Amino acid sequence: MATNVNVRIDNPSESGMEHYIGLEHLDADSLKIRRWGSPDDVEATKLIFKKGDIIFGRRRAYQRKLGVAEFDGICSAHAMALRAKPDVVLPDFLPFFMQSDLFMKRAVEISVGSLSPTINWKTMAVQEFALPPVEEQQSAVALLRASADHCYALEDVYVSTGRMLQALKDSLLGVDGSELAKSYLLGDLLLGSPESGCSAPPKDAATGYFVLGLAALSREGYVVGDFKPVEPTSKMVSAKLSPGDLLISRSNTVNRVGYVGIFSDIRDDVSFPDTMMRLRPNPALVRPDFLEALLQTTSAREYLMRIAAGTSASMKKINRANLLQMRLNVPSLDAQDSALGQIRVLKKAMAAQKTRWDAALQLAKLIATRTMGGAE
Repeated sequence: MATNVNVRIDNPSESGMEHYIGLEHLDADSLKIRRWGSPDDVEATKLIFKKGDIIFGRRRAYQRKLGVAEFDGICSAHAMALRAKPDVVLPDFLPFFMQSDLFMKRAVEISVGSLSPTINWKTMAVQEFALPPVEEQQSAVALLRASADHCYALEDVYVSTGRMLQALKDSLLGVDGSELAKSYLLGDLLLGSPESGCSAPPKDAATGYFVLGLAALSREGYVVGDFKPVEPTSKMVSAKLSPGDLLISRSNTVNRVGYVGIFSDIRDDVSFPDTMMRLRPNPALVRPDFLEALLQTTSAREYLMRIAAGTSASMKKINRANLLQMRLNVPSLDAQDSALGQIRVLKKAMAAQKTRWDAALQLAKLIATRTMGGAE
């Protein structure tokens, strides 16, 4: 069905390529590759791929990451570069088949390892699947591609609105020296020092109490649903969250450290981990939503990543003292309310667009399932 294009290069900077694709550049359930890095920014052995190859994340296959290359380049060795055998399967059909629940379920089943389950090509190569005849694949591709293009179009609108929202935050909140804003240290905007959370080993069984996971904070803010069951010890309960609490990630991966978000769930059985800090904004000076937006501006994000330190190449930490020395320009409460009104309009538009996009994705998945025929 496919060939594993196992062409390796030990020195990525000498590959002569312009694009590097890591697993972080692949989006779950999307064949379109929208992001990439430079070979000059990575080290160690990588794989060379060609335009049209399928880049499949063989590590943590449950994340459902694969994309079709629209250019030549190199990719992570935690991926596979696969090329369809056209006498068996149409090159345009194979990526859609690999997106199917049928294929992904098998990919997860044959992965080995507990912390980072990974697929071995020799194991994958001998897996057998029933495929539609080539003639049926041809007709299916047209339908699958139209469905995917519709999803991509809705995604483009959603992403564009997100860029507008970020530009609005930067223009309203990140302008240095504004006559309408007063300069403060972050520490002066808070009621006391940032509070530390509590972490404990997650439990396999239900406990009735939870702690937030690392993915609960994103570039856009708080993400609902990333909970892990833990024992409700007195220390854990002392870090219990209330709706409206502002959190910042103090210890995380290089790309996620410093993310902020406001806990929005209406529940009293969740604490925050020691990888986060809780900030208590002074209501006489700054609205919590406004401080969140301030800390999401491009300039603030750059500052937070700059002060994040650590010897690990993957994990970085933000020192509390350095965080409190962060300087921010804050206008009057009336000006904050005006800016927040504009931000809410765009957030509402994004939510509506996300709903339409999610519905299109579900329809595309249904079409794909019926097209594959549920063959085993």
